Amino acid sequence: MVKRGHGPNAVAAEAAGLRWLAESGTVPIPRVWGDDEHWLVIDRVDTGHPGPAAAEELGRGLAALHAAGAPAFGAAPPGGPTEAWIGLAPMSTTTGTDWRTWYAEQRVLPYVRRAVDDGTLDGEEAAVIEQACERLPASAEPPARLHGDLWNGNVLWAPDGAWLIDPAAHGGHRETDLAMLHLFGCPQLDRLLDAYQEAAPLTEGWAGRIGAHQLFPLLVHTVLFGRSYAGQAVAAARATR
Repeated sequence: MVKRGHGPNAVAAEAAGLRWLAESGTVPIPRVWGDDEHWLVIDRVDTGHPGPAAAEELGRGLAALHAAGAPAFGAAPPGGPTEAWIGLAPMSTTTGTDWRTWYAEQRVLPYVRRAVDDGTLDGEEAAVIEQACERLPASAEPPARLHGDLWNGNVLWAPDGAWLIDPAAHGGHRETDLAMLHLFGCPQLDRLLDAYQEAAPLTEGWAGRIGAHQLFPLLVHTVLFGRSYAGQAVAAARATR
């Protein structure tokens, strides 16, 4: 599989992310065969169908991947560039030790400011999201090794199980990966989550925090795709407690 990068350092960031995730030995990740400034060469993954056994295996694998950890919240994969990406949007690699502060300052507010500048969020909507940042739940979770862009399109169901592609890998809260799976849907999600919980139980009340963790991807989509996602971002902010 050969793909072309979409911007400066995009290939280097993706290659470093794939290698970092694969290094954990937890979930199937395409091997990086080569990369340069513009091109990335990786394994091609055959097409299969989502099934309960594959979903349960992925749930256990994600739990192990997250447990592999990261040096800090926001930490980039080793050897990766300081300019990271999530899809076509830039993503900060500034690190932090307190999840709540780091998440607000590096994963929510930068996209709020850009959306306001672009006219895809108005001042009142931005204020709702900014106020939600003040209500973000505290967390004692250590930094997890995240895929970082874990929507269903980046889960490839192959004959030998589920593979993960196109990461925006970084250190973060493990619930953020799971919240993204909820946001855009995923086949066999209940099976996946049950297996995850058996391997690494989530902290009580995690389901009530899904909206808070969805602020990040919803704002990225607002920046990239416009007003169609702004209402969802504001609704997630209002639900944040």
